[in-house]
Amino acid sequence: MAPTRRAFLAAASGLLGTALLGTSGCGRGSYLTPEGTLSLWYWNRSISDTLLGKAPKAVGVPFVPQKIGSDYKSKFLTSLAGRAYVPDIVGLNDDVATYFPNSDEFIDLYELGAKDVESEYLQWKWARGVTPEGRMIGFPMDTGPTALFYRPDLFEQAGLPTEPDEVAAKLDTWEAYLEAGSQLVEALPKTKMLPNIPSTVYTQALAQQATRYLDEKNKFIGDGPQVKQAWDLAVEANRRKLSANADDWSTDWNAAMSTGRIATFVGAVWAGQILSDGANDTKGKWRVCRAPGGAGNAGGSFLGITKYCRDPEAAFKVISWLQSPENQLVYGLNEMKLYPAAISSIEDPRGQHKDPFFGGQVSNDVFATSAKEVKPVYLSPYDNVINPAFISELTNVWSAGKNPDAAWNDALTEVNRQLSHLGLI
Repeated sequence: MAPTRRAFLAAASGLLGTALLGTSGCGRGSYLTPEGTLSLWYWNRSISDTLLGKAPKAVGVPFVPQKIGSDYKSKFLTSLAGRAYVPDIVGLNDDVATYFPNSDEFIDLYELGAKDVESEYLQWKWARGVTPEGRMIGFPMDTGPTALFYRPDLFEQAGLPTEPDEVAAKLDTWEAYLEAGSQLVEALPKTKMLPNIPSTVYTQALAQQATRYLDEKNKFIGDGPQVKQAWDLAVEANRRKLSANADDWSTDWNAAMSTGRIATFVGAVWAGQILSDGANDTKGKWRVCRAPGGAGNAGGSFLGITKYCRDPEAAFKVISWLQSPENQLVYGLNEMKLYPAAISSIEDPRGQHKDPFFGGQVSNDVFATSAKEVKPVYLSPYDNVINPAFISELTNVWSAGKNPDAAWNDALTEVNRQLSHLGLI
């Protein structure tokens, strides 16, 4: 059964969905900026403020950027629901697929000439902003290629290799990584291999797959091997007691990273900034290399043009200039530490910096390889409804000792309940 518009809106925005349905026939009554200007919504650190300041003159299009604070998506959905004060241009996070059932709320960027620059961007990233019907609603901004972050000093004490290429070769599979983890915790009883089980094993292993929870017809395939294998790896990591039981980005996570209680984690490029901020006293002690299991991606965003935009052609000039390869390099990567989606930006020598936090390593070499090798995958509008069922039950295994088989079956039961509620089964 095809999901209804009501089911999507209920899942995406709760009561806002009802409001949107109730006003779907209304015209737009008011604008965010005066006639002759465009509005742009973005969140903190998603676009360089320096770049935004230069854009109106460079593009020849007057527009007013507005940095939205907390509850960004809710505020955007509220504006859509009321058909008033809707931004002309809007930042969309990595859950861009949640808008696919309502893609008619956006301008198809292919109709504005996006096809002309498609070859300049990573194919898998570009595809994530395109609906199964072929409408492009999201222009690529940043990405989140993943890698293995590790402490070579702790690896050396555990008798493991220390150089990035050697580590990547020995820990090339998740099975090898877990085996190395057992070796490390045996040699260093006060140190664990990784922070936690759900996000640093299951989520990262799943991100390396070519399929996930639903196919492009929104048929559930999440009981297949691509999910079960990631689940089993997490269960095995838990059985081996490799986790420090530290929640991501918490004060405990920071402390564990600072004190050497955690030796490694698989994470996205942006995690390096969090690590350096939270454990700055370990500067020079970390390295990065290819993640076990291969390339993956976590995070990244897009720019879209709403159907209420007063001048879509001008708006496309704005977003294509803001996210041009040159600007993704200079103002994205080099200024904001946002990893580019543009291929030439990734490869440009101006982005190859020796990073003191990683012992002078040019970490971009690792992330560039990962970014280019991410497998195209269909991320459905409902992944953010399904995924919590698996994470919740896996957390019960990790933190409460629940039987893994029972947890898996309970996760599937909850998924079936959610899919039935959405009208997908």
